[in-house]
Amino acid sequence: AYILRSPHAHAKINSIDTSAAKSASGVVAVFTGEDMQVGSIPCGWQVDSADGTPMREPGHPALAQGKVRYVGDQVAIVIADTLDQAKDAAEKINVDYTPLKAVVDLRDALADTTLVHDEIETNISYDWAIGDKAEVDAVFDGAAHVTKMDIVNNRLIPNAMEPRAAIGDFDRASGEYTLYTTTQNPHVIRLLMGAFVLSIPEHKLRVVAPDVGGGFGSKIFHYAEEAITTWAAGQIARPIKWTAERSESFITDAHGRDHLSHAELALDANGKFLGLRVETAANMGAYLFTYAGFIPTMAALKVLPGVYDVKNLYYRVKGVYTHTVPVDAYRGAGRPEAIYLMERLLETAAIELGIDRVEMRRRNMIPAAAMPFRTAANE
Repeated sequence: AYILRSPHAHAKINSIDTSAAKSASGVVAVFTGEDMQVGSIPCGWQVDSADGTPMREPGHPALAQGKVRYVGDQVAIVIADTLDQAKDAAEKINVDYTPLKAVVDLRDALADTTLVHDEIETNISYDWAIGDKAEVDAVFDGAAHVTKMDIVNNRLIPNAMEPRAAIGDFDRASGEYTLYTTTQNPHVIRLLMGAFVLSIPEHKLRVVAPDVGGGFGSKIFHYAEEAITTWAAGQIARPIKWTAERSESFITDAHGRDHLSHAELALDANGKFLGLRVETAANMGAYLFTYAGFIPTMAALKVLPGVYDVKNLYYRVKGVYTHTVPVDAYRGAGRPEAIYLMERLLETAAIELGIDRVEMRRRNMIPAAAMPFRTAANE
């Protein structure tokens, strides 16, 4: 199988003509989003906003329907006897696009000038917060010194030793499906794909995880290609193999991080920490992947104070949609971002107060005698 992908970050799909591709040499079948009328790929972790409203999670089709929302979005699958034949046929597919304005920067997305999903009328999926803001604000008002920083945790692209791959198979006699996929979590794939996307009962769906080839989080999600190959195998009653090319992986594997944070640290005259106040805009990309909501919120929160005695904490996160590859867990999943933020604040505060950076850490580190210790992030 070869998957035709969008060259546009944001465009309307006016029509897809697959007739020439279907008649090309060696082609078994060609499918588009119009053919694949199945369930939406779900986010596996729900996040409520601070006001109690559920996160806004628009539909996530395995094959694009109506619009494409990032470069690499799946548009069609071509199945042929050989990969070269599938690629040749894909070049014969005529997709009539109307390119639309794309929003890729978090600041622009927060302004809501261009919407990623028209149906939710905003680019904010959730506005989550933890901590008593009024109480923390009062601590800051009485602090001898406040260090303030704007911090960028840049987007990164995973690069596993081997790219992702999937083989979908269907047994006509038993009605059972089998998916072989390079995943770190076959149980989650079986649950999400079976129950929410393809509506296959668990006793009719088997997911096999062979050698993964490296992942570090980037292969722990339910990807569209897994659902596409499994569904298509049922349509043609033949096994289908798909393997990502390296450049394809760069625009399809979930990216990591991509946060803008305004962070503030309140200290007394001796350099002791009094409070921590952080507001973060987290880029979700065009869709919510499996653990997307968890990473910048609870995953980051639990280690945000680090090894330091931070008595008062307020942490707010806005999950923001953009016309970019979806963002999810990678290498520590939220924790590196939080630790980087805390250590940058500490280093800057030490410089501003003229305190040795090692001494600043000694003054604020949780002492061994206080263990077990419950941090402000776990109240």
